[in-house]
Amino acid sequence: MAMEGSESVRNGPSSEVRQTQSSPRKSTPPPGNEDKGTHLRFLLSNAEAGSVIGKGGSTINDIQSQSGARVQLSRSYECFPGTSDRIVMVSGTVDDVLKAVDLILSKLLDEFYVENGGEMDPESKIRLVVPNSSCGGIIGKGGAIIKSLIEDSRADIKISPQDIYYPGLHDRLVTVTGTLGEQMRAIELVLLKLVKDPYYQQSANAPFPYPALMYSGMNYGPPNGVGVGGKYLNNRVPNKEDRSSSVTIGIADEHVGLVVGRGGRSIMEISQLSGARIKISDRGDFMSGTSNRKVTITGSQRSVRIAESMISRKVASVAER
Repeated sequence: MAMEGSESVRNGPSSEVRQTQSSPRKSTPPPGNEDKGTHLRFLLSNAEAGSVIGKGGSTINDIQSQSGARVQLSRSYECFPGTSDRIVMVSGTVDDVLKAVDLILSKLLDEFYVENGGEMDPESKIRLVVPNSSCGGIIGKGGAIIKSLIEDSRADIKISPQDIYYPGLHDRLVTVTGTLGEQMRAIELVLLKLVKDPYYQQSANAPFPYPALMYSGMNYGPPNGVGVGGKYLNNRVPNKEDRSSSVTIGIADEHVGLVVGRGGRSIMEISQLSGARIKISDRGDFMSGTSNRKVTITGSQRSVRIAESMISRKVASVAER
């Protein structure tokens, strides 16, 4: 009997927990939100992603068929900025998404969290990816909403500050820590808030919108090992396009402001869209024999080409006026 009991606990958290922990949602569904198509993005390590995919995709297919949700993963080298973690997007109705997340977290608990033999359920962390513009609906005035979510779910919920180190990154991480039941309740409450946000749905159109990392330039990281280092590319053989290169071009002093943009917005956008790092020389530091400032573009050959083309178009647009 003891063995039978432990077996059911090990294999059955997805169905068992869903019935016991998610029952409050069943009794008071918000009108019209349950059937609304939505999505949820969160991070997984490469090992966890491999476990969710399964041999030949068998596990991910099972999760999709059992839940009715669609599960997409970024590729092994497409990481969330500042981490070595892949992004998972689960989409479908609110119920389908929650079923799929429950199945995924249950599987990860079984494989990656060793039971300590105590009576307490194991605790783990899940990091949700939420657009900056949607975080206000989770935090609330003076933190009132997030406090109520924590009280209701009993999970610990923390929202990362807007990351100044990755210009153009429009997402924040919402870290939910607790037992599986506490996490699922918190995720459910967060998702029901997000469904009401008219702008949230737009983030489903670009599930993994991190071109600065996807186009390889920043995969190798800025010099001095800052940022996302090459060590995360173990499973990938770089091709010719990925090789890091550097190009220096000259731009007339009076056009530098246009390339940089107000508050650095324009140069940040070029850097994010191309995946290249862009450095402009200080005032008075010109290319030899000219009055042109030096613009050094570093990254993969592809990202350098994209950035150079975008900068040239910006300067050309002024020249044509």
